[in-house]
Amino acid sequence: QVHLVESGGGLVQAGGSLTLSCVVSVNITNLYGIAWHRQAPEKQRELVGVITIPTITPDYVDYVKGRFSISSDDKKNTIYLSMNNMNPGDTGVYYCQCWDRQVYWGQGTRVTVSS
Repeated sequence: QVHLVESGGGLVQAGGSLTLSCVVSVNITNLYGIAWHRQAPEKQRELVGVITIPTITPDYVDYVKGRFSISSDDKKNTIYLSMNNMNPGDTGVYYCQCWDRQVYWGQGTRVTVSS
C-alpha cells in the first residue's frame, strides 16, 4: 500500500506563490506517474498537472501553464507543486496522486488565494 501526505497549503494573496509537498511512502522512481489535482469549492476535482516516470515529462492544464510546475526529489520521495502568480481561481483543495498498477491519493491540502 502506498501512502501520500500533502503539506504546504495555506492562505496567499493574489499574485503570490506557494509550494506544496507530497511525501510518498515508496520509492517514486518505481511509480508510473505522479499528478496533482485540485477541487475548488462546489466543483469537481480536476487535473492540474501530471509527470510521467521515468521520462519525467511534465504536462499541465492550460490555465496553469507558465505558472505552476511539478518537480520531484527522488532521495526524499517527495513531489512538489510550485505555484506562482496565483489568483483566486486557484483556491481549492489540492491532492497528490500517484499510480503503478493501482491509483493512490493523498488526503489533500487546502489553498486559499485572496484577492
